[in-house]
Amino acid sequence: MEQDRKGRVTQILQDWTKGDEQALDRLMPLVYEELQRLAQQYLHRERPDHTLQATALVHEAYLRLVDQRGVTWQNRAHFFGVAAQLMRRILVDYARRHHAAKRGGAAIKVSLTDVVIAAKEGPEELVALDDALSRLAALDPRQGRIVELRLYGGLTVEETADVLGVSPATVKREWSTAKAWLAREIRAG
Repeated sequence: MEQDRKGRVTQILQDWTKGDEQALDRLMPLVYEELQRLAQQYLHRERPDHTLQATALVHEAYLRLVDQRGVTWQNRAHFFGVAAQLMRRILVDYARRHHAAKRGGAAIKVSLTDVVIAAKEGPEELVALDDALSRLAALDPRQGRIVELRLYGGLTVEETADVLGVSPATVKREWSTAKAWLAREIRAG
């Protein structure tokens, strides 16, 4: 049943890529629940008093997904990878605005022991993680993408490997290396 649903999502995405305007209407009921779960995962890692709600994050990401007209959708994992990237950008932009208003935009030194829990403390840590991830992506685009898909997208090792066209072993190895690099970068702050 789940495999059939994943196949339907992939087919609808391909129809959307080919210009089927009604494909998006068929897609959203199939992916909304998972987008909501993804948004809740993101917000669970945020500070407790975060004012952005999961539904608002999903809707903002949806509006940005609709504007992705030039994307050639490969499959369901590719779609959720893009959705995760968009949610990440929304949350980072939100954190930057919040931090700038609250702290006057001053840089703060961040010390984290594990990059995966970075966003729990507040917007400063999320911004520091995003900055470090941008530097990583400039040095090694594939590792940057792996972190994005795994950390922000909630994709499994296998789904990440599928999106990137590499083996799961490569994803595991580069995920481990990337986490260590990011943690070191953030600590160096």
